Amino acid sequence: MHTIEKRHTSPWFWVPSLYIAEGLPYVIVTSVAVIFFKSIGLSNDYVTFYASWLSLPWVIKPFWAPLVEVLGSKRWWIVTMQLFIGASLAGVALTVPTTGILRGCLAFFWLMAFSSATHDIAADGFYMIALDDHEQSFFVGIRSTFYRLATLIGQGGIVALAGWSEVVYKVPSKAWSYVFIAVAVIVILIFLYHSIALPHPEKETSQRYEGTTGKRLLQVCKEIWQSLYTYVTKQGFVVAVLFMLLYRLPEAFLVKICPLFLLDPIEEGGLGLSKVDLGFAQGTVGVIGLTVGGIIGGLVVSVDGFKKWLWPMVLSITLPDVVYIILAYYQVTDVIIVSACIGIEQFGYGFGFTAYMLYMLYFSRGKYQSTHYALCTGLMALSMMLPGMVSGWLQERMGYLDFFILAMALTVVTFAVTALLKIDPEFGKKKQEQS
Repeated sequence: MHTIEKRHTSPWFWVPSLYIAEGLPYVIVTSVAVIFFKSIGLSNDYVTFYASWLSLPWVIKPFWAPLVEVLGSKRWWIVTMQLFIGASLAGVALTVPTTGILRGCLAFFWLMAFSSATHDIAADGFYMIALDDHEQSFFVGIRSTFYRLATLIGQGGIVALAGWSEVVYKVPSKAWSYVFIAVAVIVILIFLYHSIALPHPEKETSQRYEGTTGKRLLQVCKEIWQSLYTYVTKQGFVVAVLFMLLYRLPEAFLVKICPLFLLDPIEEGGLGLSKVDLGFAQGTVGVIGLTVGGIIGGLVVSVDGFKKWLWPMVLSITLPDVVYIILAYYQVTDVIIVSACIGIEQFGYGFGFTAYMLYMLYFSRGKYQSTHYALCTGLMALSMMLPGMVSGWLQERMGYLDFFILAMALTVVTFAVTALLKIDPEFGKKKQEQS
């Protein structure tokens, strides 16, 4: 019988910090890196190519996730990956002032990305074995809140701090070096804290795999093959892949370009905002809008079901993209107006993204649900990575206004792939308790 040892550490002492530690490196690699690459002088095509390419570990992480189950405890993986993330941040900080800045920083960003993706696997698994069912349900909102807080810290705080530091130190490389050192210190402190505070809930007795390491590895390989086979032979597999790859196509083109648009000078078609203003507009107002939209999306689906709200969510994730056409055409420079536009667009995205997350859950139902969902998240990352890699190249040849018009035109693809879906009308509704 699998039992869990009695804990002496309240989840309040480690769940919030664990999900800050999970969210912070992800937002640094996927969002802050865009601003950093721009600050050190890379053109938009190189910025978006390198920043999108760094998403690869999240695309392929389902294929090494079972190894985290077999080799070592999840607690060990968590603290080790946090140490690697802190070391990689320090490596970036020390590399920034050198002549090999791009190669060195990319290498450390890659280390951070793989460590962060592995940390995600271990942290989510640890959450499930360290908490009972009631605690998992109670803390699901807490973990999401602190993950969003990490996004606010990254897109808002770190970007604004970098902007302020550039004003103070005059040299962008020096400013960013100090910023990355500060973040590295924070992550190392989290690593030291978790080395002590994370509970020891089990001695790997809850693992699905038994026997020697070799036998367990064979079981892993067998399970990977079986889960892949059942995944690709699911009914509606082709439609599901098309939806997961193309539903967010307009957003995939926009996500890396929008901060560059906000930063680039007026004469280059941008809005000429400072990094401090960018941190407020996109990193604070935008993230709040995204979070509120997602919360409301979950609430309405729990009442009326996924199918009823599918098309309103499609409209929500597509139509607000028009704000970037308006901003590019009129070149609005008022930070309040720009922030309001971004807040509206991100609220719509958060509400519409609920449909994407729910469909992944819907398609993953059945045997190997966890593995199938992980494969869906890999496709989710791939759907953002590939368009992002070419978005800068397209923008530099089209200009911001025409690029945003193209992104708006691509919303037709979102409507097309959604029309192919067949959804159970009862899916997503909160089940009524039987009296």
